[in-house]
Amino acid sequence: MPIVQIDMLEGRSQEQKREMVKKVTEAIVETAKCPPEAVTIVLREAPTQHIAKAGVLASDR
Repeated sequence: MPIVQIDMLEGRSQEQKREMVKKVTEAIVETAKCPPEAVTIVLREAPTQHIAKAGVLASDR
């Protein structure tokens, strides 16, 4: 049973998240040769003030 965890900044729409999990599920089903019902995806969204890259908070970019 594949479990996929996706960490990302908050701000995507519900429709974008639906499309993302659909496509990720399709890729896992194709490569792992398992049924879609076996795929679990966990989306974790972080506020932009909680993520930094190159010493700069995402909220400051």
